Amino acid sequence: MRVVRDLESLDPFHGGYASIGNFDGVHQGHQAIVRMLVDRAQKDGVPAIAVTFDPHPMALLRPEGAPSPLTTLDYRTELLQRYGVDATVILQTNRELLSLTAREFFDSIVLGKLRAKGLVEGPNFFFGKNRSGNITMLKALCHDHGLAFDVAPPVTVDEQLVSSSVIRSLIEEGDIEHAVRLLGHPFRLTGIVGHGEERGRTIGFPTANLEQITTLIPAPGVYAGKVIVDGMIKSAAVHIGPNPTFGETVLKVEAHILDFAKDLYGSKLSIDFHDSIRDVRRFGSLEELKRQLETDIKQVRQLELHG
Repeated sequence: MRVVRDLESLDPFHGGYASIGNFDGVHQGHQAIVRMLVDRAQKDGVPAIAVTFDPHPMALLRPEGAPSPLTTLDYRTELLQRYGVDATVILQTNRELLSLTAREFFDSIVLGKLRAKGLVEGPNFFFGKNRSGNITMLKALCHDHGLAFDVAPPVTVDEQLVSSSVIRSLIEEGDIEHAVRLLGHPFRLTGIVGHGEERGRTIGFPTANLEQITTLIPAPGVYAGKVIVDGMIKSAAVHIGPNPTFGETVLKVEAHILDFAKDLYGSKLSIDFHDSIRDVRRFGSLEELKRQLETDIKQVRQLELHG
């Protein structure tokens, strides 16, 4: 798969089918759009192209209200590739792009840059300045210019309509298991391993402290996750929040990687979250904390055995 940032480098993908959106989370609703996109493109023997934005338009339009992203740009493009697109085009979000009316956006991007043969979108797609363009308008524009146009139906999981905002709320509440079902893949945090207090190492439970995280951080709690280190997939017990047993109030993300003792300081590390284990709480003694950590690790291992 190609990642295209320079819109002047789109020649190999002209005449393809495209889908435009933020694709934040690349959740099951997005995956339904991508499946339809890839199906249409393959039937016509043309490229399937996902077009996304960096950063999210809200980061410029209303930064104080911009949601924390569910995925880094790298993970978003990785997921889109996993689900079958031939290229991901990244539109640099700037004032010039955001000032385009719906008609100007269609003329400049869809017809001018992409030279698309057809579009596939979700039912709640809006485009252009002030989100003035909608599905009805886009269908008419495609019809007028001879482009194919399809709308992927909404997706529900557990009787819940799948959307980035719903998933974001679940993660903020710490309901990782439910969020993962709606995502259709693990929720991932990526950061740089920094130096913490190193208390975990002194009590026999060393942790990798994740810093410089740019995406949404789950609610405080202990979670079961997996990391890829040295080419191996390792289970991890992940603690998010302060450490009240030691009187700390600062929120931290700490991963105890099972059966792994290598120094990871300064390394980029991604944690895939699969399930929640318990809330953060204060323990009356160090021995009580160590017993709980052993219980947490045992539960992580049990979850690993059951997939």
